[in-house]
Amino acid sequence: MDQPIFSERQSDKQAVIYLRVSTEEQVDNYSLETQEEICKKEVERRGLGIAQVFREEGRSAKSIQGRPALIELLEYCRKHKRQIEAVIVYRLDRISRQTADYLAIRKRLAECEIKLVSATEPTGNSPTEKFVETMLAGFAQMDNDVRSERSKNGLRARVMTGLTNGYVPLGYVSRDGYPTKDPGAFDKLQAGWELMATGTKSLRQMAVILNGQGLRGGKAPRTYLLRPQNLSRIFRNRFYMGKVVSQKYGQEVQGQHPPMVTEELFYRVQAVLDGRNTNLAPTPIKRNRDNPNFPLRRIVKCAKCGTSFTGGSSKGKRQYYGYYFCRNRCSGSNTAAPVLEQATLDELEKYILTESAIDLFSAFARRRYYERVATLQKRREQADAELKKLYEFRQALIEKNIAGVYSDEIFREQNQAVEEKIKTVQLTKNDEMIQRYNLEAITKFLKAKLENLPQTYLESSLEQKRVLLCSIFPSGLQWSENRYSNTQISPFLSAMLDLNKESVSFGSPAGSWTPFLRLKI
Repeated sequence: MDQPIFSERQSDKQAVIYLRVSTEEQVDNYSLETQEEICKKEVERRGLGIAQVFREEGRSAKSIQGRPALIELLEYCRKHKRQIEAVIVYRLDRISRQTADYLAIRKRLAECEIKLVSATEPTGNSPTEKFVETMLAGFAQMDNDVRSERSKNGLRARVMTGLTNGYVPLGYVSRDGYPTKDPGAFDKLQAGWELMATGTKSLRQMAVILNGQGLRGGKAPRTYLLRPQNLSRIFRNRFYMGKVVSQKYGQEVQGQHPPMVTEELFYRVQAVLDGRNTNLAPTPIKRNRDNPNFPLRRIVKCAKCGTSFTGGSSKGKRQYYGYYFCRNRCSGSNTAAPVLEQATLDELEKYILTESAIDLFSAFARRRYYERVATLQKRREQADAELKKLYEFRQALIEKNIAGVYSDEIFREQNQAVEEKIKTVQLTKNDEMIQRYNLEAITKFLKAKLENLPQTYLESSLEQKRVLLCSIFPSGLQWSENRYSNTQISPFLSAMLDLNKESVSFGSPAGSWTPFLRLKI
């Protein structure tokens, strides 16, 4: 707002000038300087003085809210109604593009006996002039509504062609309005999808991994570390499998951007997320449950009460000594860690397989592998045919919804049902994991590990040790009187150990294949 201006022509009656231009109207014909020059000529023509000039730049006329200069003008006119004769504007739409708001402002000025004058349009107090003035205000609103409708239609048309409006998710950047791969994040996040699909990582673990690789949410310079909540939204976003979904328009179309994951991988991740409630707070951990110094914790159990052993350390004269003990403090349960470790190695020594038994197991694994591959291939062919029908049905739903045959409510209900079926069928096509495995490398690895279980145990990490022992002893190891007692091994390993006792001429037509059949059973 400018300071009071005193016109060269002194007059008892004054006028105030209101100037406004919105951001999209920053052109010569609507500039504040042009408006002010024309309004001053109108003031001079009417023989009035200029009391005040109110300037408002970059403000929309869709509503009165957010226009402080206009509100100040109305208050100024109320306080100086005896000195002010008219409010001069370049055009009536400078006041408002909403007819109701315009009429309300004109009424407030009329109550103060102040005229609202347009410097470029016919205005006055006669019935005809008031009617024309109201029509001009209506035309301004219609023009505003038409622009708004065109903008909305343009946004909808952009969505229907497979383009996003504005923000693109992590892993993509927008160039000239088209989403493209972000070279610094696309491959890393794509690997994150693959890892999440294995079901071995939680959202919290994935956040640590991706943050460690340098991925960040937001846009520079306002970036932030990824959290489990952010990753939950990312792994639920259908944009990554090449779809553009509009909640506003209720549409899902094929996008023009390069997909990061296949539909099959996307639905595998959804199955992993659906099976895990990430909203539950983790149980507070008072001690290090994954202490590598005590790998037998929670695996070895007390033979007297059945309670799992835990571990601890006691300080000697020169160092700390580890030991295991029953949590119920049963008598005789305290055992030095080296003693229990050596007893475990001695126990594993009992379950070493012979070379012929391992070869037979490898042959069995190879046969089951190829049977599984054949089954999955047949299932994939059936799933592809069913998916084709589901996609055709969903397209028909969309067309009927657009044509008005199905209401939006019915469309959403039916579309959700189709989506659930597609999700289920996609999961049945999952054979990526088995295709990644190198069968020969796996059999070679198993042979090396099964030939010497104690050595395998010593060379394994803490997690691998637990997997090995729990696979062999699913019910745990019972410790009593400084030895393992009543040890129960897995039925599968028991069947493999039976092969050690058989006389098998492996690969020979004259050999007995009975152990092979027993292993299969």
